[in-house]
Amino acid sequence: MIKLFHNWRHPRRCYVICGVARSGSNLLSDGLRETGRAGRPNQFFLPAFEAFFRERHGLADDIAFADYVRAMINGTATSNEVFGFKLMAWYLRDFLDRLKQTKAFGDPSDADLAVLLKAFPKLQFIRISRCDKLRQAISKARAAQTGLWKVQPGRTEEGPAEYNRELIDRSLREEEEEERVWDSFFSENALQQFRVEYEELCRSYEPTIRAVLTYLEISVRRRIKISQPVTKKQSDAISAEWERRYRAGE
Repeated sequence: MIKLFHNWRHPRRCYVICGVARSGSNLLSDGLRETGRAGRPNQFFLPAFEAFFRERHGLADDIAFADYVRAMINGTATSNEVFGFKLMAWYLRDFLDRLKQTKAFGDPSDADLAVLLKAFPKLQFIRISRCDKLRQAISKARAAQTGLWKVQPGRTEEGPAEYNRELIDRSLREEEEEERVWDSFFSENALQQFRVEYEELCRSYEPTIRAVLTYLEISVRRRIKISQPVTKKQSDAISAEWERRYRAGE
């Protein structure tokens, strides 16, 4: 671990994918990761995932959070010194508070943005959202029941999903609340953001990934093909049936 931090240095640029549940952040991060030039974006700072990343990178269980942040940067930046990560709105406040409490990235009284930029130099913001809010809520309701949040080969459902209007209603409310969190964050900090729509990402996957890379000023040779995503859309006949029943007032 001593060697890891002795060799640590800030990457040339950082970016964060700002999303809410079922907005397509997995689809986007997978595409950026596959280029080999845009870091390896993941939810490194979601507390429930930290044990997994500590073990993967050989870090002590009691590592200080500031050192954990540095280890994720050091261990996942690509050779062109780009580091990317994901944040969901529901734990944004907790993440910012944890950064401040370390006192390693400024004073706890400093503005949120100042602390973020100290921890992640030249940070750029990619915001992904979904136009069809009902389908998004249906997707979240299904995932909450099945435990399958990322549809990939080898991953299976942990339990059955049944139509539940109250659960869909709650998912819709949570979506609205989380979008407001990002709206407030960007407005209060007067931040530029690059917007990605889930539906456009699905329709034009490679062009959308390349547009994000262009915004981030990350060069990828045109002849390098961006493969189709490993993560699959959850939407299917069940989603369509749940939508029909919801719109019918069931």
